[in-house]
Amino acid sequence: MSLETLNKQVLVDLSYIGYNQPSWVKPRSYREEHIFDVVIIGGGQSGLSTAFGLLKEHITNIVILDENEMGYEGPWITYARMKTLRTAKELPSIELGIPSLSFQSWWIAQYGVEGFEKIDKIPRADWMNYLKWYREVLSLPVQNEVRVTLIEPIDKELKKISVEKSGTYSSILARKVVLATGIQGGGEWHIPPFIKDNLPKTRYAHTSEAIDFPSLKGKKIAILGGGASAFDNANFALSSSVSEAHVFVRRQKLPRINPMRKLESSGIISRFHTLSDHDKYAVMSHFFKFNQPPTNDTFSRACAWDGFHLHLDSPWLEVKDSKDGVMVKTPHQVFTFDYLIISTGLVTDPALRPELKNVEPFITRWGDVYNAHPEIANPLIDLHPYLTPEFSFVANCPEGEVSLYGLFAFNYSALISNGISAAALSGLRFAVPKLVKGIADELFKDDQKTILKEFFDYDQVEFVADLKVTKESV
Repeated sequence: MSLETLNKQVLVDLSYIGYNQPSWVKPRSYREEHIFDVVIIGGGQSGLSTAFGLLKEHITNIVILDENEMGYEGPWITYARMKTLRTAKELPSIELGIPSLSFQSWWIAQYGVEGFEKIDKIPRADWMNYLKWYREVLSLPVQNEVRVTLIEPIDKELKKISVEKSGTYSSILARKVVLATGIQGGGEWHIPPFIKDNLPKTRYAHTSEAIDFPSLKGKKIAILGGGASAFDNANFALSSSVSEAHVFVRRQKLPRINPMRKLESSGIISRFHTLSDHDKYAVMSHFFKFNQPPTNDTFSRACAWDGFHLHLDSPWLEVKDSKDGVMVKTPHQVFTFDYLIISTGLVTDPALRPELKNVEPFITRWGDVYNAHPEIANPLIDLHPYLTPEFSFVANCPEGEVSLYGLFAFNYSALISNGISAAALSGLRFAVPKLVKGIADELFKDDQKTILKEFFDYDQVEFVADLKVTKESV
């Protein structure tokens, strides 16, 4: 099968499920301005699959906004530096039950079944190419290079979204807003204050930033953090001809158990919404505690480099700039490096999101509703928003119910409330239908009065047989 043939098959498969039926949602306007039924902020895998899920439900008056150039949405060819994805290549994800839309179908159409069998995991750049194809074959309505600056409630059922494009500021209106903003969209990437406060920005970068690796050729760099991203960046740096890459980990041992694998095979991801608050908190506290180790192939590649050095039980106690480089002090030794790469993850907190400043005071956090036992308590978890199973925010006061209505957090901030869902391939096939159900239910309830009136007033004649025909004539 060629890619052209696959494209035709996708359209045929979609026709079999009535994909192109008219929308049932009632159109609205505000002061003669168009109102989108749904605006999705973020055009990566979460935003694209959300749009597809809505279109399957015949919610068609939608748009996706992404701040990046076309083809650069998400992390895959920007700051993600792993060689392959970490999930299994056969894992169902954003095809949402349509086999011809799967990565496997896309790959086989180009390289054959044997080609698919030869790959161990999905190459990172190929995943991005698949997402571009997915967007194109589904004709998803994405607007690129549009940055959302503020979300303001006009009333309970209407939001004003301020945007910036090429230095020009404007706004659009939406009934529902989905924050499909990925792993960093619920807060910000974290750089410890002792680094930010003591070093010029020219001396360091977070792994989420663009890094000029060619300028580091022949240099000696340090990487803070023991997660998979730290080793990805070590490999990338060494392949870019840095002389040495030192990875510093505060743990005495690298974790060997990956709790994600058990989550994927236990039913926890798909049925997470059935857990009590206590069990949700306990599961995610355990997940945070153990984290995920680097993949075996990533670690092996790192160890194969002559310039790779791993320092366990080595938290950074102090950093200081000097004419010779950056001094890094650990409990065991003092080092000097040319450059630092910070792989310390992120902090989730709606207060860190400028686009939410008008509604953030009304957002209920986990720390507001659940008092965790000291053995599992985690202040980072407590900052996460407390969401419904459909990814809606929960208001902390009546005024907040108006301001937050129609706003959905389909990003990493949903982790505690809805598990591995909105920003992980392992959970998207379960999460998107729940999100779409929540959006569709709200739209229906908002329009219920009109919909029911039209139903009760419906008088289109369908049965047109001639009632004068007698039994004998028949």
